[in-house]
Amino acid sequence: MLELRPNCECCDKDLNAESHDAMICSFECTFCKTCAETDLKLTCPNCKGELTKRPTRAGGALQKYPASTKRILRKN
Repeated sequence: MLELRPNCECCDKDLNAESHDAMICSFECTFCKTCAETDLKLTCPNCKGELTKRPTRAGGALQKYPASTKRILRKN
């Protein structure tokens, strides 16, 4: 199950669990759409994998399996 991390690792923008602005790689590194497309060119700076739209967790599943609250910020 995805962690649904709460922020962009580059700019620290809030990305709630329902956000359609969140992009992830296969290791769940999380970035906002602006950073992913503009700064990172859709490539994860951590693992070099592809960044793609993060799915949302629908309905009661989000209550049963809440999103992560641990913020991760990448060091430049």
